[in-house]
Amino acid sequence: MAKDPSEHIKEFRAALPRTDEDFLGSIRDWKNIQLAQDEEVIWLKGFTPEQAVSQEIRQLPGLLLYELREGLLFRKDALVPSKKMRTALLWTPIDKALKLTFPVSNNNFFGIDGKVEVKLKPVEEERPAAALLCSMAEIRDMIVTLPKFRLERIVWILIDDKALFLGTPLLGLPGKPYWADNGHLLPAGFDFEFSNLSTLLQQKYNADLEQWLLWTEDGHMLRLPKSSFRKLSVSSFRLTEKSQEWIS
Repeated sequence: MAKDPSEHIKEFRAALPRTDEDFLGSIRDWKNIQLAQDEEVIWLKGFTPEQAVSQEIRQLPGLLLYELREGLLFRKDALVPSKKMRTALLWTPIDKALKLTFPVSNNNFFGIDGKVEVKLKPVEEERPAAALLCSMAEIRDMIVTLPKFRLERIVWILIDDKALFLGTPLLGLPGKPYWADNGHLLPAGFDFEFSNLSTLLQQKYNADLEQWLLWTEDGHMLRLPKSSFRKLSVSSFRLTEKSQEWIS
């Protein structure tokens, strides 16, 4: 039986405190979602009914889900609106708004008398590599040639025009290897200048171990929510590559 075209189609909005932005990595691949920001809140729209009740949404801390009716926001099953929806917001697809990029500022303070600079130093001790950072342009033709069982052991994330692969054994691809320590991913051949920094930085920035902290040789750090990593497959790689405007 055909549905009545006059049947109400629910339209959703969600509000998340800007302080919890990092948790949006778990839904970054939902390309139908759009994001806008005001002073203290991140607004989301475009949810399908299935997404609106999904586990990924329920697990976002501090998120409030509303149904939008005639410009008013209603909580679930509420008869009275909670507030009026803001207008004149600038909406951006979530995967573009949350595109991961390497930071430009040095991460040189973490609360020990306010004067401790994070530095990495070359070391001779060899540690087993756990991650590999590769240029998408260099590996696009190589991924499709690798055996499926090798790909299934790897998770990955996109950072700028590079792919970070995590898992062992590492893929036989050209790239920059990293080793793992207390939630940190450190460039092969480098370690923190002071041995106790690893634990202190982990406690400061990653106490729940829900992120990877990716470091460069000059002390820059990028936080990577573990929920943003996805299983590697030829199809996931091709879809991601297709959605970006890669320049050979």
